[in-house]
Amino acid sequence: MSLPRYKVTMLALTVGLATAFVGCSSNPKKDVVDTGPKSNEQTYFNNAMKSLDKGQYGDAAKALEAMDTYFPTGQYAQQAQLELLYTKFKQKDYEGTIALADRFIRLNPQHPNLDYAYYVRGVANMEQNYDSLLRYTSLKQAHRDLGYLKVAYQNFVDLIRRYPSSQYSVDAAQRMKFIGQELAESEMNAARFNIQRKAYLAAVERSQWVVEHYPQTPQVPEALATMAYGYNKLGDKATAQQYIEVLKLNYPNLVKSNGEVNLRAARKEASWWNRATLGILGRGDKADVSKDANMSNEENAETSANTEQKSSLLNKMTFGLLDRPNREVSAEPARADESLYDSQRNK
Repeated sequence: MSLPRYKVTMLALTVGLATAFVGCSSNPKKDVVDTGPKSNEQTYFNNAMKSLDKGQYGDAAKALEAMDTYFPTGQYAQQAQLELLYTKFKQKDYEGTIALADRFIRLNPQHPNLDYAYYVRGVANMEQNYDSLLRYTSLKQAHRDLGYLKVAYQNFVDLIRRYPSSQYSVDAAQRMKFIGQELAESEMNAARFNIQRKAYLAAVERSQWVVEHYPQTPQVPEALATMAYGYNKLGDKATAQQYIEVLKLNYPNLVKSNGEVNLRAARKEASWWNRATLGILGRGDKADVSKDANMSNEENAETSANTEQKSSLLNKMTFGLLDRPNREVSAEPARADESLYDSQRNK
């Protein structure tokens, strides 16, 4: 009995595919043989600098990596490693940037530009926290895992502690200020959740952490109000009253006329319509913290004023993906003190 036509066709296809796979497996790729450097160190370095000046980071990375492989103790070895730091960052290879920075710090403890490696490492860790789709939305970054931000904060602490007069220390301090606000907001987000589930002691502890470790952040008023509210719910009226007195002196609008803490005002809670639509609609005007650490105070004030405007309906309905204001984290470290290398690059 003959097979149906469709079964014959399927059998033929199966045999053909099996033959193709067998043929591929029997003809493995040849191993790539490293033939060594194709030019001298000076040529590699000049080509890398030309590529960097043109923004051709892929070509620059190849030349610099070749220098790192073939001339590890050459005249331009350390300079090439610093340039590769910058190149990897521009390619958004943040893990590679951090690994290179760690290696440079470990191998060159007395290098005059070691502060640059500390700085770029911190910025790269900072960028890793935002390197996802959420950085292009209006969703709060502080409500996500902030592990990379905590590492970046410590990186900047190390930089300022070791090199307080570094040209990068001012920018690092500004970034620390922003990170502190993000970390404080994360703590307060947890405190709000604990209040909702009536875990008042946990909410108090979160708030106390904000007051003690992030005293200059905008979350402090809410933290004090949460502590007063939490202690009152725990039955510690005396401690609650102490915090209410602090609120009366510093934030009188957060205390009601009957002497109770106005936790809703402290949170600046959105309307029920805002909560019902997961924050898309009904949101009040709230200025975002300026995320450009390279701006002056005047520029920050101007940017904050501009971001106070309401987002458009298109921005809200697309969760901030479209028609969004420009408020991304600025993370564009310049190349390491180029003036030190100008004379050698022009050779």
